Amino acid sequence: MENNTRTLTNVLWEGANILRSKMDANEYKDYLLPVVFYKYLSDKNLEAVNSLLSYDTGLNLQEKQKMYEDAWSQPETQKELKQELLDEQRYYLTPEHTYTYLIDKIGKQSFKREDLAESFKEIESCDKMYEGLFSDMDLYSAKLGTTEQKQSQTIIDLLLKINELNLLEYPGDAIGDAYEYMIGQFASETGKKAGEFYTPKQVSEILTRIAIHGQEDKKGLSVYDPAMGSASLLLDARKFSKYPDLVKHYGQEIMPTTFNLARMNMILHGVSPENQKLRNGDTLDADWPTTEENMFDMVVMNPPYSQSWSAAEGFKTDPRFSEFSPSLPPKSKADYAFLIHGYYHLKNTGTMAIVLPHGVLFRGAKEGDIRKRLCQKGAISAVIGLPENLFYNTSIPTAVIVLTKQHRDLDRGILFIDASREFVKEKRKNVLSEEQMNRIVDTYIERKDVEKYAHLASFEEIEKNDFNLNIPRYIDTSEEEEKVDIRQLVNELANIDKEIATLQKDVVSALSDLTADDKELSEGISDIIKLLSKEN
Repeated sequence: MENNTRTLTNVLWEGANILRSKMDANEYKDYLLPVVFYKYLSDKNLEAVNSLLSYDTGLNLQEKQKMYEDAWSQPETQKELKQELLDEQRYYLTPEHTYTYLIDKIGKQSFKREDLAESFKEIESCDKMYEGLFSDMDLYSAKLGTTEQKQSQTIIDLLLKINELNLLEYPGDAIGDAYEYMIGQFASETGKKAGEFYTPKQVSEILTRIAIHGQEDKKGLSVYDPAMGSASLLLDARKFSKYPDLVKHYGQEIMPTTFNLARMNMILHGVSPENQKLRNGDTLDADWPTTEENMFDMVVMNPPYSQSWSAAEGFKTDPRFSEFSPSLPPKSKADYAFLIHGYYHLKNTGTMAIVLPHGVLFRGAKEGDIRKRLCQKGAISAVIGLPENLFYNTSIPTAVIVLTKQHRDLDRGILFIDASREFVKEKRKNVLSEEQMNRIVDTYIERKDVEKYAHLASFEEIEKNDFNLNIPRYIDTSEEEEKVDIRQLVNELANIDKEIATLQKDVVSALSDLTADDKELSEGISDIIKLLSKEN
């Protein structure tokens, strides 16, 4: 790793300091993350050039850049290099558009914002998968500074700061980790919600391990997230599949900036274009996908909680919702709309895991009707209560609802797990330890009662509770009060009385030895002595 490499979080924090007071804290990531991604693509491009032209693995970025410039100056070599880079990574950056070259221009005080804009355009024009990736980063925004010079300086400062990272040797998910850090550190700084729903790593792992259970060996496993955010949930399937390079990812995201981050995340993880079908759109407004593969082995989702939606009459005949007609989720809460949409796209052999607020477990009216229908179908397999304060955008406790379409006519029971008290306190947030995550997943798989933790409720039991799935109805986590030993309590009180009497005598004795010239003070001491002596 190169000597100037800094930790990702340190560099992002210092990068945010460059933008502080210039824009809303929620916007920091809109500038920092595209620059991080551009550096990754640029460094990867130089690494690929080095592999094609040299076997020397000890060269630094500046030496690789010099080699690239020399080779590019030869027309025949340039043509071959260009084609080989396109074949290998579907993009290329000419020597004058690499991150390293721009840093050199900054050093020579010849950098202009147009240089960075041209570099972005070059990447975006190489292949459809890169199209529009940097469109959300406004290099000419007045937010960067009050004058053109100040705006350029802000971009220069950002480029220099991100240059301290060695992303090719970063051990994890750079964009995902950076995104999580941005949301966690700065979303609350303005007193607003982030607007995006990022799924913490521990929750993401639980959803994925549950949904993929029994399908780990499947080649061409398909995973769908209709509210994908930065695609962390989609990409987690790769960690637990035995054939990660064959996993097919389908996802939709309504926010354009977050959608582009998801695309960047896919590229960083080396997901081939053939195995990623991502769409920028409103999941509830119109169904997607419809024409290509539209039933999936895994559906995982952490949608925005209790969001409003149109609940228009036309949805009653929409194939996604018609099965539950005439009951549509209420306009003020789209929680069940997301759940029903995901369930509609689940294969008969698949598993769905969704995180939602606890209200979906017990709220009545239309939601109660939908919940009853789901229970009668045997669709709900498990309900898992998670601790509060796990998420960046809300401190409320949440629940994982697991659904399947397998024939469960003879067993429509639901496994309830109460993991709400199982967490580790870390600064401002709660987190789940590896042991706590394993306990949740293992209990789900074993599907057995565990005292004060899990209960497999029969359909009759659920029906008797009028299809209310509130976890405390099925799991009693209260601790039995310790029995009071009355005889011991009487003895303790008697001993306390004796101690008080002894202390009062000592106080009277001490006060009796006092003398005072002041008549009022002397009388006051005498009154206290009489009072304490009387009590004795």
